[in-house]
Amino acid sequence: MSQPRQNRALVIVNTDFCGGDVVFATRRGAKREAEKLSKVLSRLNYEVKLMHNKTAKEIEDLYQQECGCEHGEYFVSIISSHGEEGVVFGSDSEPVKLTRIFQILSSEQRPVLAKIPKIFFIQACRGGELDQGVVVECDSGEPEPEREPDCFSHYLSIPPQTAVMFACSPGYVAFLNLSGSMFLQALLKVLEGEERHLDLNRLMTRINWEVAFCCQARGTYEGCKEMPCFVTNLLQEVLPFSAPIVEEADGV
Repeated sequence: MSQPRQNRALVIVNTDFCGGDVVFATRRGAKREAEKLSKVLSRLNYEVKLMHNKTAKEIEDLYQQECGCEHGEYFVSIISSHGEEGVVFGSDSEPVKLTRIFQILSSEQRPVLAKIPKIFFIQACRGGELDQGVVVECDSGEPEPEREPDCFSHYLSIPPQTAVMFACSPGYVAFLNLSGSMFLQALLKVLEGEERHLDLNRLMTRINWEVAFCCQARGTYEGCKEMPCFVTNLLQEVLPFSAPIVEEADGV
């Protein structure tokens, strides 16, 4: 009997930036957080590809490569970078449209991924507004208050069998400090606990609760809050993280 194909996960974390018209701050704390998430996913039966400091072109290429891979029941991707509404930034400070990533993985172009759930967790700012509600840094460039965010254009381009969870609401900043981000730390906590056995909608709602009620900025942004949100085109309940945890062996 042939072994089932292993689930795949692509984790992209950008911490250092160069070039471009906007000078982006170094994202201290993001690398260690991504490494922890990668280890947890590996223990949950995912073959994980962890990539650091990739340019906009390299990010697109990574998703193109995934289209040619053999996949198991689920594909999970975590993106941690600077961003604004509808885009994340490569390490070259060039934007990558989320619509472009979704297009690469769309069922019309990539039938290999058509039937399996594709799940994204995106840690990046979506604007410059503060949610009034740790010294922290914001994962965005300079805010553009005169610009009305197009909050739904990339939603409409999400292909079937896809769920996307954002660290914050449209138009707002996402917080990061030396210990990591509110959003991905909440995801890590859920994946390490019994909540990982929940179906995806309930699991994401649990992350919302964790960030909304248990997280608050300190320092420069004292008292500010963050509210994740998610959108899904999944056609059934899925339990992507319910596999038994594989215990790591002690070194010899």
